[in-house]
Amino acid sequence: MFNKKMVTDLDVEGKKVIVRVDFNVPIKEGKIKDDTRITAALPTINYLLDHGASVILMSHLGRPKTKEDLQYSLKPVADHLATLVNAPVKFASDCRGEIAKEASANLKPGEVLVLENTRFYPEESKNDLEMSKDLASLADLYVNDAFGSAHRAHSSTAGIADYLPAAAGFLMEKEIKYLGNAIADPVRPFVAILGGAKISDKIGVIENLLKTADRILIGGGMANTFLKAQGYEMADSLVEAEVLDTAKDLLSRADDKIILPIDMVLGNAFDADAEMKIMALGDVPAGWRLLDIGPLTVQLFGDVILDAGTVVWNGPMGVFEFPRFAEGTFGVARAVANSQAVSIIGGGDSVSAINQSGLSDKITHISTGGGASLEMLEGLELPGLAVLNDK
Repeated sequence: MFNKKMVTDLDVEGKKVIVRVDFNVPIKEGKIKDDTRITAALPTINYLLDHGASVILMSHLGRPKTKEDLQYSLKPVADHLATLVNAPVKFASDCRGEIAKEASANLKPGEVLVLENTRFYPEESKNDLEMSKDLASLADLYVNDAFGSAHRAHSSTAGIADYLPAAAGFLMEKEIKYLGNAIADPVRPFVAILGGAKISDKIGVIENLLKTADRILIGGGMANTFLKAQGYEMADSLVEAEVLDTAKDLLSRADDKIILPIDMVLGNAFDADAEMKIMALGDVPAGWRLLDIGPLTVQLFGDVILDAGTVVWNGPMGVFEFPRFAEGTFGVARAVANSQAVSIIGGGDSVSAINQSGLSDKITHISTGGGASLEMLEGLELPGLAVLNDK
């Protein structure tokens, strides 16, 4: 149940509204390579403009070391945003201090100001009190629409809410409603698909899903560790030796909820051009490594997905960046798209797979936040959501 104040609950006319957005987008040679996260924020930005607000946008981009690290400047994002909204878009070359204050003071209703990267200040990620106050001093109201950063307690996502009335934007509401409902009250059967390299960062997720999901399908490097825990020889495959006991424990408590691969696509090197072979589940031969789920597993997973009422997917089924080891991921993507289930996809690689396969229009909800969606699946409270005012 979403019980936080919404942007629609605020009187924004004539006010300066500072909005935390997630404009952490891929940029190459000054050009935006994928603007999904920018377009996802447009409903909130346009609502504020249409209702007479001055809109100040703040975001991080990448992990800059210093303010001189201008490859992480948000200037190209501001330029791109100007092509997407019917309003003047200005850029402030700092997010605090005199430059930011002056730019905010001169901002008129119906105009947009993009502040420079909040992570140019190390204080941001420390949720520093003074930085939170500086950001709050630029505006009258605060809106958080950055679901992708809501799992971080930073100055721009959490601390600022101590000093301004704080509400959620439309993207935040949509994300929480879909993911929250999927976990709290799913249409059953509820099927979770987990992939990616490591179990270690998803142990809490699996623990929580054992309580809530009907089936958990596991592929990717994660599956290697579970298979090793079952006694299979994995040769050169990625295996997390330090969590083998945890994997054994999870399997012992799973009551057949966890479904692992039944065949394997192997490569003789971790390389896009590696020699490959498909074999039934068994010991991986010396010199080989498991790099994707096999066609029988795709079929098995597809049958489970076909019967699902709700599907949540996070993480690829193999080394998806190598085309010849991407078929397992694409096969699962097709199964999810063809199912009648409420389908929710979170995590960069799974989203990329759906986008590349041209099936994104057949997915109920594509999440903008990998880490945040994982923490929700784990049942954790998101700091950037917790600080918003209750209805």
